[in-house]
Amino acid sequence: MLHRFSARWAQCEVRLAAFCAMLVTLLILVNVVTRAANSAIFWIDEAAIYTMIWMTFLAASAAIHYKSSVSVSILIDLLPRKGLAVAQLGVDLIILVFAVLIVWCCWIWFDPAALWESGFDTEVFQGETFNFIYAEPTNTLGFGKAWIWTIMPIFAAGLVLHAISNVIGTLTGLLTNKSIGRNHP
Repeated sequence: MLHRFSARWAQCEVRLAAFCAMLVTLLILVNVVTRAANSAIFWIDEAAIYTMIWMTFLAASAAIHYKSSVSVSILIDLLPRKGLAVAQLGVDLIILVFAVLIVWCCWIWFDPAALWESGFDTEVFQGETFNFIYAEPTNTLGFGKAWIWTIMPIFAAGLVLHAISNVIGTLTGLLTNKSIGRNHP
């Protein structure tokens, strides 16, 4: 059930990342046309950058689910199936630890408990915590950067979900002596 939820979440991430890729392309195309016409729209640059950031984090999380992220496998390719499974479990656990650390960093950064205690009043929140995350505006778009930065907790949640699913899948394969997916001796 967890693996199916992880797969559905990854499908959503891939679709949103594809939409972001299309949007970045359109924004850059509009930017080229408007600059060629000597009537540049300056907020398009910033919107394209933030859209590309969202696309990257969404695709990176989905890549963990699909186990398609960049890797160096010269030594792993030489391992027998059991050694490959143990190495994969180690990688999955490292990713899970990394994901939990990102969740912890996001908790500290966004500090939702202190925001709740301040009654969602950002000025009170800033005065009590000296955390100005909710006050920093974008340069040209005219809204708070906190809305852009929400990709970090979204990424962290997806990463934790996919990492737990991968650890359970690898452990299950290791305990039932099923292959990890490569044809090894």
